[in-house]
Amino acid sequence: MRARKLTASATAALTIALLAGCGGNADEANGTVTLEFLSLAWQKESVDANKALVSHWNKTHAHTKIKYVQGSWDNIHDQLLTSFEGGEAPDIFHDDASDLTDFANGGYLADLTKYLPKSLREDIPEASWETTTYEHATYGVPFLQEPRVLIANTKLLKQSGVRIPTAQHPWTWREFESASKKLTHGKGDNGKPNRYGVAWSMKEPVSQSVNLSLSTDGKTFYKDEDGKNEIRYDAKDSAVAQLINRQVNKDHTAPKSGLGMSGSDTLPGFFAGRYAMLPLNFSYRQQVQQQAPKDFDWTVLPMPSGAGGMAQGTAPQTLSVSQDSQHKQAAADFVAYLTQPKHQVQLAQGDWLLPTSTEALKAPSLNTDANGWKTGADIATALRPSPVLGVRGYAEWKDKIATPAYQEYYNGAFGIDELRKRLAADGNRILDRYQR
Repeated sequence: MRARKLTASATAALTIALLAGCGGNADEANGTVTLEFLSLAWQKESVDANKALVSHWNKTHAHTKIKYVQGSWDNIHDQLLTSFEGGEAPDIFHDDASDLTDFANGGYLADLTKYLPKSLREDIPEASWETTTYEHATYGVPFLQEPRVLIANTKLLKQSGVRIPTAQHPWTWREFESASKKLTHGKGDNGKPNRYGVAWSMKEPVSQSVNLSLSTDGKTFYKDEDGKNEIRYDAKDSAVAQLINRQVNKDHTAPKSGLGMSGSDTLPGFFAGRYAMLPLNFSYRQQVQQQAPKDFDWTVLPMPSGAGGMAQGTAPQTLSVSQDSQHKQAAADFVAYLTQPKHQVQLAQGDWLLPTSTEALKAPSLNTDANGWKTGADIATALRPSPVLGVRGYAEWKDKIATPAYQEYYNGAFGIDELRKRLAADGNRILDRYQR
């Protein structure tokens, strides 16, 4: 066990929150093992689906019981780190792939390679497994994923006469720029358009800027000849960022006000006809479906395609097992149960996300045109591991360098050369500190 670093009060708090960390062995005398499962499900449908699956497991497994513990995305990293260091971690926990790198390097996660059934390994594509695999060890099962899509006003699309893209025949980025111009309309007293073709919500600009660069054959994060991470920001890496900058500062097909908005902030303007299209994460469909006026007609389109096709980076939601768990096989068995294709369908529908399971993606309920489900299922094969996964120092680069740099660039404060200098030259100094 690792050296304890907690104060007595912190340990007491964790003991209350995670009563029987790493095994809950109070029942072992009668042959029953109780494992803790920390879930981050938060929507009612998703919580209900998770609890129903736990209940069914407990009814059908006499010797291994699961205790459901509710967690929150707001503080999951700190909560897990504290519980790992205190030896009070849950046996099984829900997280996302971007959080696993540091935990794996810290020795907190079990390598699941020998515990998972072959059927599960084969059902989930290798591209998804790559998001949770470091140095040939598998530290989590990727089970839910989320692409970025265009949510568009159907009436305005038809009025503009633009070609409607599909996953089989998406727009190129050039066509997207042209469509945005056709969808931009009028001019108010302030000289600004009455309607913009697109609104880019860039309150959190980094992940989407990096992940969408895969479609133009960029990555931003590369390996040098010694196998170390390094940042490069050449033309293919910056193509999408330069397009966004053009739309905001030159073509005025996207409002500058959107740059400070979250995705939710753009929805009222979308419903009011101020923006014709919104690049948003797939789960935003739920908010649109719930909040749109009754007569509002909307559709889901794939993001544009470039030299890299429709590829875009993603960091799937994951299920992992703590290294300190005394019952790793039993914990992995529960993870395999939760991620069976039929169960992934239930969990994906509850969160309005996509399953990673190849079989689950064939489900009729995920291939209906209603609410854009079919568009998501059709583009799932284009999803790739986010370039940021496995990069130590990424969080510091994102907070100290990339977020302010992208925000200033998109606002027109400086040009692409300065952005390249900040992201790459300044950023590599941060990465170097983590790789000495």
